[in-house]
Amino acid sequence: MRRREFITLLGGAAAWPMAARAQQAGKMPTIGFLGSSSASGWSPWTAAFVQRLEALGWVEGRTVAIEYRWAEGRSERYAEIAAEFVRLKVDVIVTSGAALAEVKRTTSTIPIVFALASDPVGTGWIASLARPGGNVTGLSQQSRELAGKRLELLREIVPALRRLAAMGNVGNPTFALEIGDVQAAARALGLDVATFEIRRVEDIVPAFAAIKERADALYVIGSDPLIVPKRVSINTLAAAARLPTVHSAREYVEAGGLLSYGPNYADLFRRAGNYVDKILRGAKPGEMPVEQPTKFDLVVNLTTAKALGLTMPPTLLTRADEVIE
Repeated sequence: MRRREFITLLGGAAAWPMAARAQQAGKMPTIGFLGSSSASGWSPWTAAFVQRLEALGWVEGRTVAIEYRWAEGRSERYAEIAAEFVRLKVDVIVTSGAALAEVKRTTSTIPIVFALASDPVGTGWIASLARPGGNVTGLSQQSRELAGKRLELLREIVPALRRLAAMGNVGNPTFALEIGDVQAAARALGLDVATFEIRRVEDIVPAFAAIKERADALYVIGSDPLIVPKRVSINTLAAAARLPTVHSAREYVEAGGLLSYGPNYADLFRRAGNYVDKILRGAKPGEMPVEQPTKFDLVVNLTTAKALGLTMPPTLLTRADEVIE
């Protein structure tokens, strides 16, 4: 055998993924994937995650197993699913900020990768971005810092904006953090803010009776498991009240919202695959720095703007990553 061929073969053997070694030992590495809503709602993100794993050598069903579980918008399911993953002895758990707290409480040994988290340091989930510590790492959404940008974009479409309503699930630990930033950004723009705290789905409809009289627009806080499944209803109620809405993610605009600005979720889940790859090869999550978004999307709904009698500025349309018509 030639020396170069021998070195290549030796290097390849050294780089075998854990899956190959585990299969030889009779067990395929297993990823526990916990989604806060439904499989259909998360399909673009799971597809990005799986495609990245395949690019790194982890083929679902061949070199790695993925156990998908969906909370269907029921936060009480988080602890149940986390406990199930512990019983299954999965090698790593992938989830989002909404479920992270329960998963972290359930296990301090199984590595956890979060693909979405508004403020993992502020909520106490990790020690720092540079060195998260413990068994948790992943990607921060930076959504707190984006509140001001969203309001600036909304002001471009609604120049006469003076009164803002902010709605969110007060039971979500990130709510207090983001509402503070919304209020600060609103003050900087000279806006009055009325906060509407939602604790259950039944609170949404009654809230709009008050919002209609006290606001010129509605800021919907966070991609929350209570709010996300009701995004169509929220935007329908907002349209009936003649209220433009601003959101953190595209899925709300697709459901009739006016605009969204935030990290590209598919890209975050793709990058979560990098973390899982390294963990399955032996890296410690607590020593892996939390990364921040590098790709942001501005999505606007031209149909909604027209229905509300709003003119979308041409300069904003040219900056938009997607225009829904």
